[in-house]
Amino acid sequence: MIVGVDVGTSVTKAQLVARDGRTGPAHEARSTLYTLPGNRVEQDMDEVIGTVVTVVRAAVADAAQFAPDEPVEALALTGQGDGLWLRDARGRPVGRALSWMDGRAAPVLEGWSADGTTDAVFRRTGAGMFPGAAGPLLAHLAAHEPERLAAAETAGYCVDALTQRFTGERTVDASDASVPFLDVSTRTYDDEALGLCGLSDWRGLLADPAPPGTLFGLLPKVAAELGLPAGLPVSAGPFDIPACGFGSGLEKTGQGNLIIGTTLACQVLAADPAPGSGEPAGMVLATPYADRYLRVMPAMIGTAGLDWLLGMLGVRIEELDALLAQSPYGAGGVTALPFLSTSGERAPFVDARARGRLDGLSPLTGRADLVRALCEAVAYSARHCLETLGVAGEITACGGGARSGEWGRIFAGVLGRDVHVREDAVGIRGAARVAWDALGTAPETPASSFARVSRADPEAVSYYEDGYHRYLDTLEKARQSW
Repeated sequence: MIVGVDVGTSVTKAQLVARDGRTGPAHEARSTLYTLPGNRVEQDMDEVIGTVVTVVRAAVADAAQFAPDEPVEALALTGQGDGLWLRDARGRPVGRALSWMDGRAAPVLEGWSADGTTDAVFRRTGAGMFPGAAGPLLAHLAAHEPERLAAAETAGYCVDALTQRFTGERTVDASDASVPFLDVSTRTYDDEALGLCGLSDWRGLLADPAPPGTLFGLLPKVAAELGLPAGLPVSAGPFDIPACGFGSGLEKTGQGNLIIGTTLACQVLAADPAPGSGEPAGMVLATPYADRYLRVMPAMIGTAGLDWLLGMLGVRIEELDALLAQSPYGAGGVTALPFLSTSGERAPFVDARARGRLDGLSPLTGRADLVRALCEAVAYSARHCLETLGVAGEITACGGGARSGEWGRIFAGVLGRDVHVREDAVGIRGAARVAWDALGTAPETPASSFARVSRADPEAVSYYEDGYHRYLDTLEKARQSW
């Protein structure tokens, strides 16, 4: 069995995954997200690592009862991507980690968008940058805190920060390294992309990506803390978006995956690294498999906006399905733009000024109509992302929002096809799959064994086809006024 760990933005989870597909109890620990003036969002790296130790120890304690005849074969890590986790030569933090939600570098990105830098980097690496990406954050620190960069040996990410602390290895997973400076076809950094961003002098801070299939050994001192044997193989990545894709069952090129979480991540498995059509947004990721890439649109919309609306209306999340069922297709004439992040939007377009809205209100509008309009708008955005990425096959879904059967039917109707839903431990399952592949031992049960399917109703498909094009028209006009 595998001990899987998923380090989220504020919650770290760990559980055992057996070869037959069973998962052990999920153990969670929260870490602090510091939201500060100047659109800064930070985390304490040592605190985050402490949460990992806590949940891994709890998961390991389940092993004897959970699968007494199976040994622990590896520790599989995944977690949040992007941001900037600066470390010194011993792997200690150089200040707090800058979250992927951090907005301090927005002025940098605005300048790069105006002078063509963003587009030029996108054409070279397929990475559409946003304020919380490593490129703008590095440039911001180079301009305002160069002494901090000078004190660091590594400018990395969450998962490789854990890996260095647990194994002593200075490394990075290719998926994390992909944004924004990696040539994903060669898995080497594009020096011209670095130069375009004015960061050539800081190239040494970027660790070289580990080759596909690399495993590291757990340090004795750390192993004792975790309750695991010294030298146990450690699989370090991919980060959470690709891990969820593989944990949901992405196997064939053209297949798509939706992660309906706090934010909405849309991804398509591809055989070549060319970015999808459209504006410089999203990313192309190297994966643990040398001949496969992920085209990704990590939109900022998702369940966070829904939570805000439900809170405003005094509705509990447990009431969501019943509420959606009370409103017909089209939400009684109410429509929405779902851009409810203070950071604006980053996929399938980048605009820090993007904001949400509700239209078509009347005295007949009820709470159910408002909620349905927002849920339909998120589904429209998902279709916008997936079509931009070039989806051509089966679509899977996971994340907290995927637990809603009614919302799942909205997604299926808008996308015009059935949506295959995997509900439990998806990121951890994906990390475990990568670990087993690196060990050369496949699990007995593939990740493509899904819990349920949200069916596409023909009437809904017909209605939402027109609704989607109205959404695109409204969006285009709104973008001109933001």
